[in-house]
Amino acid sequence: MRRSMRPVNSTVASPYPSPAPDPAGATETFGAIERAVGQVVLAAPMTIRLTVGCVAAGGHLLVEDHPGLGKTTLAKSLAGALGLNFRRLQCTADLLPADVTGAAVLGPDSAGPTFRPGPVFTNVLMADELNRASPRAQSALLEAMEEHQVTVDGTTYPLPRPFFVLATQNPYDAAGTSPLPHGQRDRFLVRVSIGSPSREQMDSLIAGDDPAERARVLPAAVSPGALDALMAAVRSVHVSGAVRGYVLDLLEAIDSHPGVAVGPSPRAARALVRAGSALSVAAGRSYLSPADVQDAAAAVLGHRLSLHRAAELSEEGGETLVGAIAGTLPVPLRGDAEER
Repeated sequence: MRRSMRPVNSTVASPYPSPAPDPAGATETFGAIERAVGQVVLAAPMTIRLTVGCVAAGGHLLVEDHPGLGKTTLAKSLAGALGLNFRRLQCTADLLPADVTGAAVLGPDSAGPTFRPGPVFTNVLMADELNRASPRAQSALLEAMEEHQVTVDGTTYPLPRPFFVLATQNPYDAAGTSPLPHGQRDRFLVRVSIGSPSREQMDSLIAGDDPAERARVLPAAVSPGALDALMAAVRSVHVSGAVRGYVLDLLEAIDSHPGVAVGPSPRAARALVRAGSALSVAAGRSYLSPADVQDAAAAVLGHRLSLHRAAELSEEGGETLVGAIAGTLPVPLRGDAEER
């Protein structure tokens, strides 16, 4: 069936329509995590929604912003709301790959080497200031993030399920940082920035409201079973042919933009659908809408692009470029998005 199209500035389905029946409780689970994190983190609602959506889609999260804006607090509060096993890895210039994955060490009886697991053997790994680690140490996470396993001295060890990496990083131009390689950026499903708090939020901080302390004692908002059901609901979201076509149009438009040196990978295409599907569940829908794709596009695709030097100087970044392109493409009608 030929796609029905209309200009992007026409009326489309709201990204937050009235919730549909939710027999599995996935939408309520999403909302419970979202509310728990929102009580702690001083960030825009869409930033928190994308953060929770990243986990619901089974992906890894990269939080990039200047020091002191709450990156670590966001990661800690999300881990607390999920109620999963949590470990923190403080990244420094002298961090070694074995400090991440673990190593084979000799026991006291010298009977033979025994594998001592590293901090990556957990459900939620917070890699704090990841880009302060050396490129060699950064690469220790690649296999874990992609295949949920690590290989040490020729032996492969599976990681616990679920497994999420919540990494924070300072801007690339900050002193003492090493930019993440493109292959590693591509493994993060979503990148978000927190931004500066409002005057009212700053006033509450000065008055003694400490988000970091609240994040430390935040109780779990959901059970492991509810989280599994939420992730299953995201995987089962229907993606119509019309919406798949819209995603492909967007990727092709980005790839052919004169300012883009390296465009989105096939992994990025799947990531966009997964993140958009999580936003669909948050809105109480069982199908992916173009509005969900638009809401997720900049956070999913922006950090994966490599821009030409001229574009880097003229654009605010990959997110701005993706948002501008997404705002010019025609989108399918709502009926086409629901079509099965």
